[in-house]
Amino acid sequence: GSTTAKIVVLDTTGNVIYSSYRRHNANVEQAVEIFLNELSSTIGNNEFTLSITGSVGLGVAERYDINFVQEVVAATEFTKQIHPDVSTIIDIGGEDAKIVYLENGSVSNLRMNGNCAGGTGAFIDQMALCLGVEVTQLDGLAQKSTTIYPIASRCGVFSKTDIQNLIARNVPKEDIAASIFRAVAVQTASALSHGCEVKPKVLMCGGPLTFISSLRKAIADYFHLDINTDVLLEE
Repeated sequence: GSTTAKIVVLDTTGNVIYSSYRRHNANVEQAVEIFLNELSSTIGNNEFTLSITGSVGLGVAERYDINFVQEVVAATEFTKQIHPDVSTIIDIGGEDAKIVYLENGSVSNLRMNGNCAGGTGAFIDQMALCLGVEVTQLDGLAQKSTTIYPIASRCGVFSKTDIQNLIARNVPKEDIAASIFRAVAVQTASALSHGCEVKPKVLMCGGPLTFISSLRKAIADYFHLDINTDVLLEE
C-alpha cells in the first residue's frame, strides 16, 4: 500500500502460517526483503506461489515479474469466499478510501476517493501531528470524548485550522480526537456513498479501520449500523 506493507501466507488447506504488517516509510524493497527473510525462516525451502496487490504493489510486480492482482479484485474475491453475506466493503487506506457495493456476490458499484488524502490514514496522521500526539494515542483519547465538534476533512489545510481553533479554545484533546474520526466518517459518506445505500453486513478493512476502534464506531454511527451485528472486521 501507500504507507504500509503486509503479507499473508496460507498453507494448502487455507490456514495462515505467516503474516506481518509494517510501515515501509517509502522503502518498499526493504520491507519486502524483511518479509521474505522471515518467511524463509518459517517455511524453509518449501516452494510457494506469490501474488502482489496494492497501490505500490504494481510497480514491485512489474519490476520482478510477479503476478499482480488489483486490490479491489483481491478484496472482493476474499469477501466472496470468506464472508459471502457481506453487502458492503468499506476500505480506508493510507492515501485512498473506497466503498465496494456487492450484490449476489458481484460488484454492483465502486466508489473510490483517490484524488485527495482527505479522510484517509494520511489525514489521520496529519491530524495527530497537529494535536501533538502519536497516532496510536488517538483511539484512547477518543474513547473518553463527551462532545463532537465539526472539523473539515476534505482539505488538510482547513482541518488544521479547525483543530488549531479548538486547541485555542481549550477544547479537550479527547473531544478533538473523536471529532477527527467523525470528520473521516463524514468524508467517507459524502465522497463515497451518495446514491448508494450502505447495507449490512459491512466489512471494514484497511489499516485505520483495523486498528482504530473509535473510527469504526464513528463510521458505524454515521451510517446507522449496529457495530456488534452489522459490522465485520478481518484482523
